[in-house]
Amino acid sequence: MNDFESLKPRLGRMQNLALLVGLLGLAVSAVGYFTDAEQFYRSYLFGYLFWIGLALGSLALLALHHLVGGGWGFVIQRLLESSTRTLPLLALLFLPFWFGMASLYVWARPEVVAADELLQHKALYLNVSFFWLRAAAYFAIWGLTIFFLNRWSKLQDETGDAGLTARIQKLSGPTILLYVLTITFASVDWVMSLEPHWFSTIFGFIFVIGQAVLTLAFAILLVAFLAGYKPLSEVVRKQHFHDLGNLMLAFVALWAYISLSQFLIIWSGNLPEEIPWYLHRLHGGWEWVGLALVVFHFAVPFVLLLSRRTKRNIEILAKVALVMIVMRLVDLYWIVAPNFYPEQVQVHWLDLVTPLGIGGIWVAAFLWQLKTRALLPLRDPRLKEAFSHE
Repeated sequence: MNDFESLKPRLGRMQNLALLVGLLGLAVSAVGYFTDAEQFYRSYLFGYLFWIGLALGSLALLALHHLVGGGWGFVIQRLLESSTRTLPLLALLFLPFWFGMASLYVWARPEVVAADELLQHKALYLNVSFFWLRAAAYFAIWGLTIFFLNRWSKLQDETGDAGLTARIQKLSGPTILLYVLTITFASVDWVMSLEPHWFSTIFGFIFVIGQAVLTLAFAILLVAFLAGYKPLSEVVRKQHFHDLGNLMLAFVALWAYISLSQFLIIWSGNLPEEIPWYLHRLHGGWEWVGLALVVFHFAVPFVLLLSRRTKRNIEILAKVALVMIVMRLVDLYWIVAPNFYPEQVQVHWLDLVTPLGIGGIWVAAFLWQLKTRALLPLRDPRLKEAFSHE
């Protein structure tokens, strides 16, 4: 059985390929910017939300793992840590929105606000300066929690200090609370305010659950690949995939419950300031995208993940995870794009190229981080106990 060191040259080649794809994708997207700047920013927002969701979902699951322990968390811990350490890159990639505020958000256009009484009432919150101040606060909170969780984990690798485990656990609880709070506000700022007359108190939690589903799917795919290399090959068992599958089943069901709750509450209320958001997504072809989400983001994976055989079969579970990643991308498009194309479904070529460009850069950064540490936190005192119980 090969060890992780033998895999690093291959990961390096994958990293270089991802970087090349990312640079080419962003270069082509830049051409699209000069031909249609508004469409560029729309596609950029859609792609950015997907990739930052993966990094932030990793932060939430990493904190959850440190709180509850268990073998499932140890087999994906290094993957989650590597993903979180891409946040500086994502902060840099957030800066282009500075130039596209007016293209994306109607509340950033003074002439529109001057003619809209409701936007004038919301201007204390929805204004460009406060938007960027809040964004800086979000990244600062995420960055600090990521820094300390990773730093203490690395120190434990180097020193074997068991006291660091308690320190990490004490930080993990507040990290989850801060994550939910900041994601709620960030989803309002970055996505819900695309249609500023509409509001939903459940909207942020839908993003929280969606990021968890995406991160679990990504982790399952990677563990299925890395399970053939030491040290993971010596500890990964079918039980770990079973546990990860159970977690995904729970989050898929919760995503469906929260999404349905939002729909039923708004639809039954039938208020003119709320119902148009769904009307835009239930005609013009968007209803078929919504139906695809019901079938492939909930019904099919839910039925498959109920099966013990599916969750303990690495190949089948990996295929389910791949479908969930694709459907998360579709879900984000269904949430974002109808704000700009309420009449009918439109898919611009930038909607494909720009997420690919951002993704190539992100994957290259992730693989670079993954190569810097061992695949298991071997000096964590909980590791032996977790695997011995299983």
